[in-house]
Amino acid sequence: MKIALMDSGIGLLAAAAAVRRLRPDAELVLSSDPGSMPWGPRTPEDVTERALAVAEAAAAHRPDALIVACNTASVHALPALRARLEPAVPVIGTVPAIKPAAAGGGPVAIWATPATTGSPYQRGLIREFADGVSVTEVPCPGLADAVEHADEAGIDAAVAAAAARTPDDVRAVVLGCTHYELVAERIRAAVQRPGAAPLVLHGSAGAVAAQALRRTGAAALPDAPDRGAVTVLLGGREGALPATALTYAEGRLLQAVSSAR
Repeated sequence: MKIALMDSGIGLLAAAAAVRRLRPDAELVLSSDPGSMPWGPRTPEDVTERALAVAEAAAAHRPDALIVACNTASVHALPALRARLEPAVPVIGTVPAIKPAAAGGGPVAIWATPATTGSPYQRGLIREFADGVSVTEVPCPGLADAVEHADEAGIDAAVAAAAARTPDDVRAVVLGCTHYELVAERIRAAVQRPGAAPLVLHGSAGAVAAQALRRTGAAALPDAPDRGAVTVLLGGREGALPATALTYAEGRLLQAVSSAR
């Protein structure tokens, strides 16, 4: 089995690691275009064009499914990606985990890029899945970019600023950008209030990994032999995981089995 994942940059690491844990024997194709990152501030048309290029580079490796491990690309480019690749390659988008977060009763905060925060897309998900639950949308300017470049000071500053905009009574935080999952514990530490119930973080990596297996008709086999190769595509060309990826546990997990040159 071969699963491809795409993103502007290293935000795909969390979902790729989740696939690796479910199916250690699956081959992975990680397709990104770090030179064009971040996609959040770009127009929907520009995002769609870049997402199609990154996806087609992955599709050339004939995967059994493609995970769009990027919230921005899922918002703007999912219909175009499906029109281009399906039915030959099932395409799985990434949706913020608002539904499971709201099921806990709230209050809920949704951390997302400034472009996604307040967007019709996100507001629609809130209306559909969190009606009657207190939801605060928290923009996180600069956080995805700081994570991409492993900018420790930048991450700390962006997380602190977003935490200051998060109400004290929040019980759950939705990580509405795949990059944020790489620094989930730092977000938890910044938002958790002394004496409050443990904060619950809701990412999307596990859900999209499981959905990719369902779309391919494959079962989870976490005890399968750890032999699945990893191919890294940067701007369509084979390469190695960026050095910044290796600062995160998910990147180191994938590097351990990477066959990229």
